Amino acid sequence: MLQRPRRNRKSAVIRDMIQENRLSTANLIFPLFIVEGQNQKTEISSMPGIFRYSIDNLLREIESCLKLGLNSFDLFPAVEESLKDKFATESYRKGTLYLQAIEEVKKNFPEACVITDVAMDPYSSDGHDGIVENGEILNDETLVVLGKMALAHAHAGADIIAPSDMMDGRIGFIRNILDENGFTNVSLMSYTAKYASSFYGPFRDALGSAPKKGDKKSYQMSYANSREALIEAQLDLEEGADFLMVKPGLPYLDIIKSLHDNFDLPIAAYNVSGEYAMIKAAIGNGWLQESAILETLMSFRRAGATAILTYHAKEAIEKGWIK
Repeated sequence: MLQRPRRNRKSAVIRDMIQENRLSTANLIFPLFIVEGQNQKTEISSMPGIFRYSIDNLLREIESCLKLGLNSFDLFPAVEESLKDKFATESYRKGTLYLQAIEEVKKNFPEACVITDVAMDPYSSDGHDGIVENGEILNDETLVVLGKMALAHAHAGADIIAPSDMMDGRIGFIRNILDENGFTNVSLMSYTAKYASSFYGPFRDALGSAPKKGDKKSYQMSYANSREALIEAQLDLEEGADFLMVKPGLPYLDIIKSLHDNFDLPIAAYNVSGEYAMIKAAIGNGWLQESAILETLMSFRRAGATAILTYHAKEAIEKGWIK
């Protein structure tokens, strides 16, 4: 045999030499949950090792991450039910928990990259990503709320704003508002292909943001579709997106690769709460080895993702799997 592929696997040195894809801390984004109060750190039952933090403890957690070389964070607010309404007005009201958190993180750690979530569901009494009228999610009316939210995040110091709502035209609408108000350097990481998935359950537990009625299938994508993601990506590109995101991650590696192969923008993958919970449960029960975490994260890089939002981020660095 002239060709023996095993020759290139015979030692660790050679295997490392020819490794096609690599992971570093620069590829990772750590999602963090925020709650009201002082000295709060409450574990999320469906996400072992992941917590809701009051702002004071959020700052401590981010400081510990920065010391490890983990520099990018996506913040998500757990909003009290009494503050929610049909139009998500709490999402852009000056002085809210979320805006305070953004400001405090940037004030204390200007070197950190703060990514913010733009969607109505954490603040909506209906639990949807848009304004609900007679059971219908209103697209264009929702854009006005999203624009106010994004502008408030920019004023608070967000580095990257990530609209996760899946309303048509929201990237262009938000880009125009940011530019008109002098925030031309604030980036947009669009949830380009966000699927109506069963893998979001633990996240909705963490925020209490599940829909009160119905589902999100009229605005999130069908998991049966792949070509549709190319349409969404082309629109986001034309409207001014700086990143294209695929969510969830593991069941949609083909979508990540498709966007990577067809567009020159950086591709982000969201390794979502259900994927995290599934792997942690299997490891906890002895059904999988911990190395499944690194294998999972590498699959996103292999598919073409540059940025990986993952709840495994800090653990993977602490255990020396990623440097």
